[in-house]
Amino acid sequence: MNASARWQEVISENLSASQIPGFKKQELSFSAVQARTAGTSSANARRFTMPLAVATTNLQAGELRPTGVPTDLAIEGSGVFEVQMPGGGRGYTRDGGFRVNAQGELQTKQGLPVMGDTGPMQLDTSNPGPITVAATGEVSQGAVLRGKLKLSDFSDPGALVSTGTGLFTAADPAVPPPAANGALVRQGFVENANTSSVGEMVNLISAMRLFQANQKIIQTADDRVGRLISDVGNPLV
Repeated sequence: MNASARWQEVISENLSASQIPGFKKQELSFSAVQARTAGTSSANARRFTMPLAVATTNLQAGELRPTGVPTDLAIEGSGVFEVQMPGGGRGYTRDGGFRVNAQGELQTKQGLPVMGDTGPMQLDTSNPGPITVAATGEVSQGAVLRGKLKLSDFSDPGALVSTGTGLFTAADPAVPPPAANGALVRQGFVENANTSSVGEMVNLISAMRLFQANQKIIQTADDRVGRLISDVGNPLV
């Protein structure tokens, strides 16, 4: 029942974030864990199995949606944009709905600086030239090259930890991720979430039915034990 409840929580999170660009859905896997009857240490102690629910990130790409906005960027292929977190660490996202602040810094919707190869991506507010982004990630303003976007690659979903709203951190910050050399940047596009509202609703119904079935089993066992106690405790019956 705990595993089923956790499944419902994950589905609810996927549903609530289905409209967030670049969001990657969480998937739950179940594995049997052997447990021993509490309070026993004998080798002959009774053992039973219970399911353990483990959430992982599905890194499958979502559909690219054209916006025509020059600071909207999407990644075609594997890879994530690198951003600077408030504490100075690194965050990662597929949500390329960026904007330029008053100081000319390219930022995410949350105000996090988007990283380039030499630091935060900085534009010139006094330069009226159009912003263009090449498929390889070079950012130009008019005829001036401003830098190259830093794209990282996480082939292992377990290496990323979701913080919500399409933002991730590395499970092991001490290990720098490799560069996403094969990724292409599409300017004027954003990537939709890779979760389907219809599919998640179907999963939610399955999770609720599984929870109810296990709840019924427990209730039946509880009623049986209750009747047994009542019959044994009353010898006149």
